[in-house]
Amino acid sequence: MKLTIGAKGQHVKDLQSKLNDKGTTLDVDGWFGDKTAAAVAQYQQRLHLPITGYAGKRTLAVLNDEPRAKYLTFGDIQLAASELSVSLATISAVAEVESNGCGFFDCGRPSILFERHVFYRQVNEKDEDQAKTLSEKYPNICNPKPGGYTGGSGEHNRFGLACMFDNDAAIAACSWGMFQIMGYHFNLLGYESASAFKRDMEISERNQLLALVKFIKADTNMHKALKGHKWAEFAKRYNGPGYKRHLYDVKLSQAYADALELMPEADTAA
Repeated sequence: MKLTIGAKGQHVKDLQSKLNDKGTTLDVDGWFGDKTAAAVAQYQQRLHLPITGYAGKRTLAVLNDEPRAKYLTFGDIQLAASELSVSLATISAVAEVESNGCGFFDCGRPSILFERHVFYRQVNEKDEDQAKTLSEKYPNICNPKPGGYTGGSGEHNRFGLACMFDNDAAIAACSWGMFQIMGYHFNLLGYESASAFKRDMEISERNQLLALVKFIKADTNMHKALKGHKWAEFAKRYNGPGYKRHLYDVKLSQAYADALELMPEADTAA
């Protein structure tokens, strides 16, 4: 769930009540307007959460006093910005647009999306006969064509089945965490094995963010585009040639402008 400007109803009332319990003085009217957005941003700043001005899963979890060790902090955003030599607004824009919102499902396991066509390709490179057999018996997890998605935590069921046949190929065939980085990039990111990458993604959103930092640094032109706020070039390299269809460059530009409103003093890229 994501509560933002324009939202209304009982969920907003609950949010306003919880913010008031934490020290704000909002009217509990069920309308997410500018005052509620400002109160959310102030709460996020006080609790050292990423400052977004809306209440997503992370902020709602902290408001509910849930354990927060796995969740991203503002300090993590600062570290990533420093590592990439960009402003806080810049890395916040990337985190807003290029993430899936949260690095973990409600069950506590990392967010993943299992790509059966990648699993097929990974297995086929090692053993063509095995790939053929698996694709005939288990087309939902091993298939030359994309598809078979269940979404949400159900992806772990598909992943678990694939692990029974080839653990490394299964890890490689998943996109992992907040930023949905494919497992087959483990070597590029400096991990000694696919399993080491998986273990790191299971620990925290901070580790997932630092994997993003490594991914960007590994592509000099992508990194340069990010530092120069050349959003179309960055999106092309990060999202692929279909970025225009999904307006990733437009979304990044807008997210950057929004982040500057929350952190205007932070736009000082080295």
